[in-house]
Amino acid sequence: MHHFIDRRANPKGKSLGNRQRFLRRARENIKERVDKSVRDKSIQGGVDATRGGEKVTIPSKGLKEPRLYHDSKGGKRQYVLPGNKEFVVGDEIKRPGGDSGEGGRKGSDDGEGNDEFSFTLTQDEYLEILFDGLELPDLVEKATVETETIGTRRAGLTTAGTPNNLNLVRTMRNSLGRRIALQRPSMGKQRELEAQIADLEAQEPRNVSQQELLESLQKQLDTLKRKRRVVGYIDPLDLRYDTYVPEKIRNSRAVVFCLMDVSGSMQEREKELAKRFFLLLHLFLERCYEHTELVFVRHTHHAQEVDEETFFYARETGGTIVSTALEKMKEIIEERYPPDEWNIYGAQVSDGENFGNDSLRCKNLLLQHLLPICQYYAYVEIVEERAEHLLLNPDAGEDLWQNYREVKAQAAHFEMQRVAFAEHIYPIFREFFLPKVKGGLNVG
Repeated sequence: MHHFIDRRANPKGKSLGNRQRFLRRARENIKERVDKSVRDKSIQGGVDATRGGEKVTIPSKGLKEPRLYHDSKGGKRQYVLPGNKEFVVGDEIKRPGGDSGEGGRKGSDDGEGNDEFSFTLTQDEYLEILFDGLELPDLVEKATVETETIGTRRAGLTTAGTPNNLNLVRTMRNSLGRRIALQRPSMGKQRELEAQIADLEAQEPRNVSQQELLESLQKQLDTLKRKRRVVGYIDPLDLRYDTYVPEKIRNSRAVVFCLMDVSGSMQEREKELAKRFFLLLHLFLERCYEHTELVFVRHTHHAQEVDEETFFYARETGGTIVSTALEKMKEIIEERYPPDEWNIYGAQVSDGENFGNDSLRCKNLLLQHLLPICQYYAYVEIVEERAEHLLLNPDAGEDLWQNYREVKAQAAHFEMQRVAFAEHIYPIFREFFLPKVKGGLNVG
């Protein structure tokens, strides 16, 4: 077993170890507050939180470290109680009035009053807690999926190298050890001798003993300077350089298709909820996976591939033909993402409205063309607030929902959920991407 001790300096003089212990101890409360912040924030607020960190307030109850206390019921002890100027033995203490006691306590949503603790999570800490335990389902390693690129890795230290690879910490450590071992005189000692010599030289005339002391100090100073020159501050023997060796890096590649309905039936509320889901997906992939591509597809009665800015902020609208988005996804896969080289994922958000008999075509496209080559496919349907009862009744729904239920019955890697309010987005997102036991090989 190996034990590693991190001796790196803490940022801004703070104790990084204590901070991490505190986060672990308070993780349950922090997780609850982070989840709440995701549900309550707007789209832009969520983006700003990931850039500059997030302020979190948690109740101070339960944050104290465990301590041992003496049992008040056992043992033998003596108490010394101070006297007072108001009462004597036998006096009765009046009951406090109704308006006495502590006042001005501010209520909070968890009943803790204003006895709370506030701090700011960094961007990395915020996203780590937000996406804790999530992964892309069934991300498989196939021989053809992996590509090899040449990178470098640390291979220890060497005594020769280029200046840009100089390891300052190890070099200075070697220098200090050598100077201590060889007893190199310090600069303070040299200044002290020079000051004594200067004082004696300033005395005129000098007697014999003072002259002899001056000559002795001068010899000591010459010896000290010579030793400082011989035992240098940094010697070539002290130098240590980081060394790197080439390494083949195998990259598992994945592509995630984001399909969003922006037709006329998708009002501002529905689009806002859809953007929340895709924003979480985007942040999750950027945080957890280095070699994942995102393809954004918007559709009305026709579908088009767009960039990230257009996907989240463009305002065009039109009719509704959902199958156009699935056809566009199939077309892009055939052109750029061979299934034997890529892990393919799909995420679709719609309000369930569709034109004519197009829902049957969507079912056939999924079953015959897309799901056989996809690792996982998630569908989110946004229902009206007054139709919240549909969340508890999966048998009811529009034609698209009913056809997708038939798809789910035949494909284990197809998932579907409904949402009606912003607070529903994050729970179903976690449900989609929590690890599941399936037939493929899960790679975290």
